[in-house]
Amino acid sequence: MAQATILVVEDEIDILEVVDFNLQQAGFKVLKATDGGEGHALARREHPDLVVLDLMLPGMDGKEVCRRLKQGEDTRHIPVLMLTALSSETDRIIGFEIGADDYLTKPFSPRELVLRVQAILRRFQEQEDAAAPLKLDDLVIDPERHSVKAGGRDLDLTATEFKLLYHLASRAGRVQTRQMLLERVWGYAYEGYARTVDTHVRRLRKKLGDLSDRIETVRGMGYRFRDES
Repeated sequence: MAQATILVVEDEIDILEVVDFNLQQAGFKVLKATDGGEGHALARREHPDLVVLDLMLPGMDGKEVCRRLKQGEDTRHIPVLMLTALSSETDRIIGFEIGADDYLTKPFSPRELVLRVQAILRRFQEQEDAAAPLKLDDLVIDPERHSVKAGGRDLDLTATEFKLLYHLASRAGRVQTRQMLLERVWGYAYEGYARTVDTHVRRLRKKLGDLSDRIETVRGMGYRFRDES
């Protein structure tokens, strides 16, 4: 994780410098951009390990930057942490719908930002180091290739969606509470972010299509991957 490269796209210079300083103090190499077009071009050229992305940017806004990164063949697997003053649930859902891996609102704690970055990179690395492919009927999850096939169809998942699916499927038949998922998939345990889990599950079910009902909601608790056996 040390020496990982983080691209920060932020037009408020004071915030940009605070983020830059704290990430460098944590051992990261930092690239900086102050508008969306510059940030997108820098991400395509440098292939950072993670992008910290403001939503309200001059030129190309953060939503469009994220959308283009997630659609690009060479950038779609770069995790994105959105950093923004837009704090409503609707804004968070929109961010996740276009592929963001996490969401932090302003004002924020620089320490929490660093912890979020570390958690995202850690779970991304765990996916690369994971075990052999997991096969459950028509679902095949291959951690090494970061690929998922559902009914013979390739699914395009973000790093977080992939980790969430793998975690649930590898524990088929067992209930996973939202708190457990936050701790084991996101790498942190903040009760206020439980809706983050729900948003990702909705997005994951949509991508699973005909297999969406394999992820069951356990009312008042969390989720369970249905064991067909």
